[in-house]
Amino acid sequence: MNNKNNYLGPMLVMGLLFFMMGYITWTNGPLIPYLKIVCNLETDVQAFLVTSAFYFSYFFMSLPSAVVLEKLGFKNGIIFSMVVIALGSLLFIPAANSRTYWIFLTGLFMQGSGLALLQTAVNPYISILGPIEAAAKRISIVGIANKAAGILAPLIVGGILLKGAGDLEKKLVTITDEGDRQVILAEMASRIQTPYIALAIVLIVVAVIIFFSKLPEIQTESSITAEKDQKKSVFAFPNLMLGVVAIICYVGAEVIAGDGIGQYGKNIGISLDDAKHFTSYTMAAMLVGYVVGIIAIPRYIKQEQALKYSALVGIVFCLIAIFTTGYTSILFIALLGLANALMWPAIFPMAINGLGTFTKVGSALLIMGIGPGGGVLPLLYAMIGGEANPQRGFWVIILCYAYILYYAMIGHKKKSW
Repeated sequence: MNNKNNYLGPMLVMGLLFFMMGYITWTNGPLIPYLKIVCNLETDVQAFLVTSAFYFSYFFMSLPSAVVLEKLGFKNGIIFSMVVIALGSLLFIPAANSRTYWIFLTGLFMQGSGLALLQTAVNPYISILGPIEAAAKRISIVGIANKAAGILAPLIVGGILLKGAGDLEKKLVTITDEGDRQVILAEMASRIQTPYIALAIVLIVVAVIIFFSKLPEIQTESSITAEKDQKKSVFAFPNLMLGVVAIICYVGAEVIAGDGIGQYGKNIGISLDDAKHFTSYTMAAMLVGYVVGIIAIPRYIKQEQALKYSALVGIVFCLIAIFTTGYTSILFIALLGLANALMWPAIFPMAINGLGTFTKVGSALLIMGIGPGGGVLPLLYAMIGGEANPQRGFWVIILCYAYILYYAMIGHKKKSW
């Protein structure tokens, strides 16, 4: 499928799927401050369980997803994933009616489970669709759709859920009648139902579109050249296993910069009415980064060089965010989106290169890395920083970028332990 005319259609379908994945993923940003209010959560650590529930599903469901893809095939696996995500979205209806946090978290876990299956399918598909050395460029192309959705999602969902949130917070602090307080919280909780019902409907429509599309299956065993001396275990590939750690670090950095920026803004004294839009700024910076990748890779720069420079830029931006204040700090946190943009497009093909028959399992392991990356590292960020010292948490991202720099320069080249 190396002929461009042959993979134009599949690329368009992948663009649609990446748009859906981006929209669902980046609704978590406004959900963090929203659920902290609606569910009476006391700390940032509790609020960041939103990311834990969503991303831990990747850890638990990625390997089962590889089995599902083997049984159902690529196309039917995508359709099944759409149904699972839609069911998770509909769980927000009883969660809102009862204002029960664990039901919200269950819905998020189901959404993440469906996305784990979808990610396990589409990422190797994009990588194998053409020459492996240009895989980062192809992932950047569909990444534009992903991050365009990431810009829209916080604006749409945040605009609905957090409308007038700053004034509501002040009112909740001063209100004395518990009945009036419950009425206000119930009204705010009900806001979430319409956007998530609409999301479920759109997901089913997309599933129908995929069902009738002419999407070819991929043959991973022959699409990527295997090592001459085929290894007996997927764990024998250092470029893969070190790549899993790189994915963990990247996802942690991306989630903190994207989902955490709104709560960070609130913690430094910015009204939620303004802070609810901050995730969109990070996504806009990532969109710019993807455009750079499309233009530059591989014509002007190799994907491993792009990863190295991205890590260095990320470290510099983090340091500026830590040692500045107010909107200057917000600006450089948002600009971390620029540093993060080319990391996944570069890490994924570098990690699965040469796996041969282990490609599907290797892809599943990389998707598993999303779990601890999005589920643990943001919690660590909240514990170290939080409301008391929000900037201190960004040292977590600096450590992540330091490891990614190692992988770009040394780790991905390792062929044996």
